[in-house]
Amino acid sequence: MALGKFVWSYQYEEWLRDLTEMVAVSGEEGPVRAYVRRVLAPRADHLEVDVMGNLYALRRARRVPRGREPLRVMLAAHMDEVGFMLTRDEGEGFFRFAAVGGLRPHNLLGKPVWVGPERIPGVIGWTPVHLEGRSVRKTWPSLDDLRIQVSPEVPVKSGMRATFATPFRRSGPAVQAKALDDRVGVATLLALWDFLPPHLEVWAVFTVQEEVGLRGATVAARKVRPHVALALDCTPANDVPGPDGRVPEDYNVRIGHGPALYVADRMTVSDPGLLQHFRRTAEREKIPYQLRQAGRGATDAGAIHRQVGGIPVLSISVPARYLHGPVALMRLEDWLHTLRLLTSGLAGL
Repeated sequence: MALGKFVWSYQYEEWLRDLTEMVAVSGEEGPVRAYVRRVLAPRADHLEVDVMGNLYALRRARRVPRGREPLRVMLAAHMDEVGFMLTRDEGEGFFRFAAVGGLRPHNLLGKPVWVGPERIPGVIGWTPVHLEGRSVRKTWPSLDDLRIQVSPEVPVKSGMRATFATPFRRSGPAVQAKALDDRVGVATLLALWDFLPPHLEVWAVFTVQEEVGLRGATVAARKVRPHVALALDCTPANDVPGPDGRVPEDYNVRIGHGPALYVADRMTVSDPGLLQHFRRTAEREKIPYQLRQAGRGATDAGAIHRQVGGIPVLSISVPARYLHGPVALMRLEDWLHTLRLLTSGLAGL
């Protein structure tokens, strides 16, 4: 295996399958954290969990010129996913609930859910068409109109988290799953571990509560104090034809076109040196990539770059369709190209 060259293993797809099928909504990332810890325990030089729940995995530099400090790089991927919190028990297995992270009511109607880390089955109920009568509703319901129902006999309580009950599925060159945002980033860090260049001190940080305000990354950046940082995430593709049959042009990320490098987003202007380095790396290695247009959304980079004395940061994301919904779709080739770009780009830092 040559330095800077990534080699694919089907183990990585199995990791992604396991990770996406876990229930780990913001604030309750424990199942993902325990899984990552098991995978990295034999290989990391140091593992640590802070009071927020961030997991830190250190790979010390192996080859550093005498008298010089190694470049300290932070690679961040968030463990949490959007979902629900049960807020009130109304009896007979019915629960009011609140959204955790960015969700829309029209994505929820009639969807099966898993409650808690044991994945207790439930459903978000809605009035069937047979019972609507003549006064058919003209607007989407609010969350206050909806309930999650579970069997009254199961041990479910207010405060528990829930998310979509979506099994991982391989469909030709694509995968369909929930929580690709950002379990693909978590799986990326696991896959990169054996390809990290020896001259870098690398801190892989698996962060918490990104979906509710980039909270874990704020704490993690202050702890690690990296010289540079990369946020590894999953970004929404806007390549589905609209009612007129045309693909939108205002937000240019597409699946099948490689990793998306951020120029800027709602909270961050990417470090120009890092952006140029990874663009040149992609062009030299003939790795397809795309520039994510400046605009909406944010990653952990939005918190990282403002800590300590300021940290140069770049977000690199795998594109996927239908994020923050019951099922997302991602092409495996985009993930592979992301892994190749990261491996080569880190080797050249």
